[in-house]
Amino acid sequence: MRLHITGGKVLAEDFLEAGLSTDGSSILALDAPAPANALHLDATGMLVLPGIVDIHGDAFERHIMPRPGVSFDIEIALRDADRAMLACGITTACHGVTWSWEPGLRGAGNARALVATLERLKPVLGADTRFHLRHEIFNLDAEAEVIDWLATGRIGVLAFNDHTPGIFKAAVRPGKIAKMVERTGLSEAAFIALAGEVFGREGEVPASVVRIAAAARAAGVPMLSHDDMSPQMRRDYRALGVGVAEFPLDVETAREASGAGEAIVFGAPNVVRGGSHLGCPGAEEMVQAGLCTILASDYYYPALTLAPFILARNGSAAFADAWRLVSRAPAAALGLDDRGEIAPGRRADLVLVEEGAQPRVVATIVGGNLVHLADQRILG
Repeated sequence: MRLHITGGKVLAEDFLEAGLSTDGSSILALDAPAPANALHLDATGMLVLPGIVDIHGDAFERHIMPRPGVSFDIEIALRDADRAMLACGITTACHGVTWSWEPGLRGAGNARALVATLERLKPVLGADTRFHLRHEIFNLDAEAEVIDWLATGRIGVLAFNDHTPGIFKAAVRPGKIAKMVERTGLSEAAFIALAGEVFGREGEVPASVVRIAAAARAAGVPMLSHDDMSPQMRRDYRALGVGVAEFPLDVETAREASGAGEAIVFGAPNVVRGGSHLGCPGAEEMVQAGLCTILASDYYYPALTLAPFILARNGSAAFADAWRLVSRAPAAALGLDDRGEIAPGRRADLVLVEEGAQPRVVATIVGGNLVHLADQRILG
């Protein structure tokens, strides 16, 4: 599809009042003549921004299981999640699929079904959607299959997770453990017993992580370490080629990543809510300190659209820099050099946003295709 967008403020290196055209899937030079037979979009009063690249989003889980024990078909859920993401301006989505040793929502059956369904649906989804495997490192029985998935190109992003210690802490907090148990379909006693058996294989975990990281490096798959608990943990993962720190749990660990020039991910919901709901570092403070280079939707897609506006409104970052936290920076961390900014030859992933107390995504364009339109009055 050829598009010609006029009247808006275009975020290139900075804001410009310029026309923007696309020729198929690519962006043409700013103020280039309108291509023949182009669809005209009047963006007067709107911002024309690079499409959002979500490096980690797992809100799709609620489309699968909106209530504990109530599940819906995965294809229905992924199509619905796609529409929700496009309405938030997300043009590249990495679905964070947790494959744990536990049964249920985060079990082997669901992980296999998700990777297969994503592969089948990819051509018809609006967003460029990728499989982000959140590998629980105690899930030792999955190692061979994970390595095969890496070798055969089924995984777009790999994160190393370890929620096992948190499970034992949660065991003394009835409300927290109940939420974990609900998604498994087990009784609380059976869940805790299973967790104990899994933890008993602790000695096998480090070597498994080394093997999986080597497979990811060989396949050229970007790697993240999730919830790094200390500078030493960050250094250990760095030695394995894991170059992105995802949600470091304290400032010292974030500084360790920053000192090595690594990408550092925090959650956009953390910005929108004014802090972490778990007592972790505040994302806005981390942005101010230069210790957050990427924002992710985490568990709430609309936060990715809102967070840059909040950061700019609060004086925590210039808007152009804040928007790069959700566009250029995550694209670079994923090795996606064709997107994340508005420049000639780049992929035409764009979002038209109407400013206001609550910014509104009016149109989303993915690979030159208009895939979301909230106001047909902009059509020329």
